[in-house]
Amino acid sequence: MINRYSSRKEKLDESFLNKKLKNAKSYDRIAGYFRSSILELSGEDLENIEGKVRVICNSDLNIEDVKTAIAAQNAMRKDWCSNNPEEEYKNIPKKLVKLYNLLKSKKLEIRVMPNEAFGLIHGKAGVITFKDDTETSFIGSINESYSAFKINYEMIWEDDSDEAVKWVQDEFNSLWNSKYAVPLCDFIIEDIKRISSREKIDKIDDWKKECNPAEVVVESSVYRKELGLWNHQKYFVNLAFNEHKKSYGARYILADMVGLGKTVQLALSAQLMALYGNKPVLVIAPKTLIWQWQEEINNLLDMPSAVWDGKDWIDENGIKHVSSDISCIKKCPRRVGIISQGLITSNSPITEKLLEIEYECIIVDECHRARRKNLSQNKMDQKADPNNLMKFLLQISRNTKSMLLATATPVQLYPIEAYDLMSILAQKNDSVLGSVLSQWRTYPNKGLDLVMGKEVLKRQSEIFEWVRDPFPPSSEDRNFERIRRSIELKDDKFILKHSDKDKLRKPDLSRLERLIQGDYIQNYNPYIRHIVRRTRDYLETTINPETNEPYLKPVKVKLFGENKKEAIVLPVYLQEAYNYAEQFCELLKKRVKGGGFFKTLLLKRLGSTMIAGKNTAKKLLADVNGLLDDSSEDEELESSNEVLSEFKDLSPEEIQCLNNLVYMLDENIDNDPKYNLVYKLLVKDKWLRRGCIIFSQYYDSAYWVAENLSKDLGKVKIGIYAGGDKSGIFTNGIYERCSKENIKKMVKNKEIKVLVGTDAASEGLNLQTLGSLINLDLPWNPTRLEQRKGRIQRIGQVYDEVYIYNMRYKDSVEDKVHHILSERLENIHNLFGQIPDILQDVWIDVALNDIEKAKERIDSVPKKHPFDLRYQTCVGEIDWESCSKVLDVDEKRKYLMNGWEVKK
Repeated sequence: MINRYSSRKEKLDESFLNKKLKNAKSYDRIAGYFRSSILELSGEDLENIEGKVRVICNSDLNIEDVKTAIAAQNAMRKDWCSNNPEEEYKNIPKKLVKLYNLLKSKKLEIRVMPNEAFGLIHGKAGVITFKDDTETSFIGSINESYSAFKINYEMIWEDDSDEAVKWVQDEFNSLWNSKYAVPLCDFIIEDIKRISSREKIDKIDDWKKECNPAEVVVESSVYRKELGLWNHQKYFVNLAFNEHKKSYGARYILADMVGLGKTVQLALSAQLMALYGNKPVLVIAPKTLIWQWQEEINNLLDMPSAVWDGKDWIDENGIKHVSSDISCIKKCPRRVGIISQGLITSNSPITEKLLEIEYECIIVDECHRARRKNLSQNKMDQKADPNNLMKFLLQISRNTKSMLLATATPVQLYPIEAYDLMSILAQKNDSVLGSVLSQWRTYPNKGLDLVMGKEVLKRQSEIFEWVRDPFPPSSEDRNFERIRRSIELKDDKFILKHSDKDKLRKPDLSRLERLIQGDYIQNYNPYIRHIVRRTRDYLETTINPETNEPYLKPVKVKLFGENKKEAIVLPVYLQEAYNYAEQFCELLKKRVKGGGFFKTLLLKRLGSTMIAGKNTAKKLLADVNGLLDDSSEDEELESSNEVLSEFKDLSPEEIQCLNNLVYMLDENIDNDPKYNLVYKLLVKDKWLRRGCIIFSQYYDSAYWVAENLSKDLGKVKIGIYAGGDKSGIFTNGIYERCSKENIKKMVKNKEIKVLVGTDAASEGLNLQTLGSLINLDLPWNPTRLEQRKGRIQRIGQVYDEVYIYNMRYKDSVEDKVHHILSERLENIHNLFGQIPDILQDVWIDVALNDIEKAKERIDSVPKKHPFDLRYQTCVGEIDWESCSKVLDVDEKRKYLMNGWEVKK
């Protein structure tokens, strides 16, 4: 029988849908857009249905998103959060509870498919099976399940004939069983429950009563726009914040391996500390990272900040707060201020002003740059002669409650480097290394040997000296808590006196003696307490008992270009160009002190692309200062003015060499071996399908490769990501300037599948949608390679395995260094999580033909990590996601917008 319904004549929710569903056995439904559809389902009478309710919806998912389960889950989560559901649905808590119960019980099953699969689902229809096994079907102009029936003008055509029911059921089945249809993700289901009981905290003072980190972060961008935080990240934040709330503050070195999200851990810890207290927060980072810090904490944590550019503070909106003199550095317009390490290493006068301020927290990124000058094996027993950065940190450490240092390599070459970092934390804080008279401070090398198991203490009285100062806090172990309570040693005191031992009750004395006789030094020493280090391998291979899944989704790396056969053979014309470059540098070296500098500079650029080599030679011929135009991303030129000033009045022989070099490259510029290999990988080897980031140290190379790929790949958009305002998009060989933010969005939305970047793209850029990486050249600072890899081997990567191709010419400097490092590179990387910066000198040694010195440097790297990875086993399951109490985002931001209130 055919029945026709119109909302003009009757209430459709009463006369049709709920009336039919009361006697239903099952219900299959083709709905509209998933965000509104699933919420409207809560108005339908689904509880009385005997069996399953199945609903298929469409969404803004990309077809690429549903190729892997994790990509689909992540894309659906972002789609859900993009509509701000916590605000949109805050007034319907009962409906949300009902919907959650239906979804959790599996009575209601929902699948979502991309709009791209069949276009938007405008055809709304359903099949209802009754308890007596009869069926009916309906189609109509119903836009959504409930409001459409109740509010809008709608029409429904019901037909219970076998033919009609079969037709609608077949349509439903084709969508439900489509390869593009994916189940509604668990995050959305649990978020529906959270929003149903959501409660807003309007005042910072109200939040301070419990100080729950989840209430600050659960609705920040890192959760609502990105993918949230992993348990190892939450663990550190909890650890640091809980210590900060104590009178002595938090003092930690965060030494997680590259790609495990150190920045967000440090920044969130600092944000909580800033909200808890009222003093300034200072971030000290390398110059290349200061803007990344500002952008990342603003975008991920909704945390405003200001960067000191050397003259003025610049806030997160790019507004410059003009200063009258350097004393204005004490008037940061935001609670969080970010400065460059370069200001400190260059002895800028601002350092004295910064030392006049009391801080809530200080963060130092890449802290391993703070080191002693007298660093060699035969000087380990000498008192440290600190460099400018270390000297400054030793001073400013006294002015802050909490201090967090970050580096993936707390030990570059010698264990004493870890002691130096610990010394920075220990200033005016006995919780780290104890009092100034402690054994750990008095005999630092012996302490390190004890930690590494090179030396063992045998006499109980001697061990007691190492245990009592500093004596561990109660949080370390229940035994320490009992001993402290027995002698009334407060938690903010860390010296156990000799007389205290006599006050211990017999059971507590026995406990202390067992600790001393046992493995105290290995398990409770200061280094273990204050250096937090987690490895990617541990997190990816260890199963979390709470979830039966690894703590971190494994992302394997498949390396190409590593064996001898994959080194690119130099064609004759390029070999000749190299020879001219060598001849020029040899001639130059005879009359210029900086000859070695120019040799490394020219060989590196020639090894990148022919265009980079050609342009460099032309600038040397015209005006060497023209090289500075490309210096913003070139570390070797940051302090090269003195060397460049020596370069003038080229001799006729030098000019001839450079002219021959330019001619040879010019004649063969269209046959660059590296470009040809890039094109082969993208097209023939199909890396284009996976998406690819191509890195070069030089803008010349990046621009030229992007332009040529655009011409050769036709309509494929090629992005170029570089420093300053040099970013843009090539289409069919035509360049159009584009902001970095827009390029990021286009990569994220898969509108750009090939991105060519300078090392400006190696920091602060998340490229989880790209599954391959090509290093057009190999940076001589090994850390850069790790940073590049970290763009795709990171949390949220859609592929289980990423491809990386490292290009190098056979018998080039890069090839020689690769040969020397190949045996030890993997071991060094596994040990430290990244290659120590010190190995940058290896490249220079090889370029200057000092092979023996290069090998000596490599062999000085420790073969075993000096510290036990205690925090591997402390990941745990920390539930912040279900937190229904949330600090008002405007209140939080307003509080953090307050500038530094510093007394003159």
